[in-house]
Amino acid sequence: MSQRTRIREQAQSGRAHAFYELTKPGIAGYVTITAGASAFVASGGTITLAAAVHTMLGTGLATGGALSLNQWWERDIDAVMLRTRRRPIPSGRVTPMEALAFGCVLLMGGLVYLAAFVGALPAAIAAASAIVYHGVYTPLKKRSYTATLAGSVPGGLPMLIGWTAGTDVIDGGGLALFAIGYLWQLPHVLGLAWMLREDYARVGFKLIPEGGARSIGLQMVIATSLLLPVSLIPTWIGITGGVYAVGAALLGLLFLGRALRAARDLTEAAARGVFFASLLYHPLLLCLMVFDVARG
Repeated sequence: MSQRTRIREQAQSGRAHAFYELTKPGIAGYVTITAGASAFVASGGTITLAAAVHTMLGTGLATGGALSLNQWWERDIDAVMLRTRRRPIPSGRVTPMEALAFGCVLLMGGLVYLAAFVGALPAAIAAASAIVYHGVYTPLKKRSYTATLAGSVPGGLPMLIGWTAGTDVIDGGGLALFAIGYLWQLPHVLGLAWMLREDYARVGFKLIPEGGARSIGLQMVIATSLLLPVSLIPTWIGITGGVYAVGAALLGLLFLGRALRAARDLTEAAARGVFFASLLYHPLLLCLMVFDVARG
């Protein structure tokens, strides 16, 4: 292989990776898993492998597209924030028009795929998630703290996408899973907001509520306090059993304990503790749901 060919292949590989970065693969991947797990739970463990794959693939494509469009929308902001200035657009690895076209193709492709292979309702919920994300949450970030409350809606909707993929209806079970996802998102994003408050202030994001640390701590406690009983609803309505209920209660108490510690003194370490607790809480809760349903 000539040096010129090697250089060309390295450049092509770098470009492909830049587009891959646009999709925020960590977030998109977790949303994909969430939708698949929720579909499995909704079906009582009877969903076929093909249906599960279609649900996950369509959700993953749509999510990757929405996240790519977010990077296009906030490209000027990303260039200023320390945390984001190395992203594909600010770093010059992808042009804004390329990112816009890529995001639109992925989002629309994912929605069409969901509608064709899973159902119109899951596709409509995925579309609603993208609309709230771009039409409400993103523009509100520079205007009002209510952006945080609105932004938790797309965070909870992947569970409802999966639920409707398994049942084709929005019912009490689906709303319970959405409520779990929504309440989990609040302490997650509040912890992150406090950790990144200087970066956010640099670009004018109003993601810190009035009252600062005191208010954030209180809201973390309220969200995790509500999350504890809400997480038990799946067992109460017969979706899951006792194994899930015990596990969910223990996870909820540990999560609440982290929030209470942060509310007493919201240091950087305390906020990080809540944030990382949230990263553990939700996947472990999903695992408990799937395990309990699988065991019959």
